[in-house]
Amino acid sequence: MTTIAVLGVDAGSGSVREADHLLAELADGLGLPEGFVGCTHLIRTGLPHVAVSLAVPAPPSTSGFFQVVREIVGDVGLALGSHPAGPARLAEGAVLAVSEHVRSGRAVRFPGIERLTGRLTVRDILEGTAIDRVLVLMAKEPPLEALVDTRDHVRPEWRDGRLTLLTMPAGPGLVAPYEVPNPTPCCADHA
Repeated sequence: MTTIAVLGVDAGSGSVREADHLLAELADGLGLPEGFVGCTHLIRTGLPHVAVSLAVPAPPSTSGFFQVVREIVGDVGLALGSHPAGPARLAEGAVLAVSEHVRSGRAVRFPGIERLTGRLTVRDILEGTAIDRVLVLMAKEPPLEALVDTRDHVRPEWRDGRLTLLTMPAGPGLVAPYEVPNPTPCCADHA
């Protein structure tokens, strides 16, 4: 059985989109299997930015592993468990990301995410993925037979130790994830 460790990486990402790309780059570079858990975390110290945390097979050597990560993503803040490395302000963000892994933050990778395409029932989501609950903003939990239009972009959040998909009404008997894919930046239409 493989022992799992939590890796925190802070590259000073200015948006969740940048952090999502960082997670994908790390997953590919480290050869992580489907089903690993990777999250983004808002870092509020200093200039606000986004760091990431991800579950990785525990390496035999922390320093050797950090070198591999640096070869993939450059000079970033790193933390493996309680072992930080890299520029101090970024290492602090990486340590925070480790401490918040699967406690808070936004899940970008998790078991079953590959199944979240098209329209699915709430039951399908709860039974086929790591998502523990689905909530509709300003309402109760939807019925298990309610349809969720995934828009092929599902980013649940950790709330109270449970992976929670926040949704909003999207039509009669239909909900969609609250986070929209490719949002229009503020002022894009009048810049």
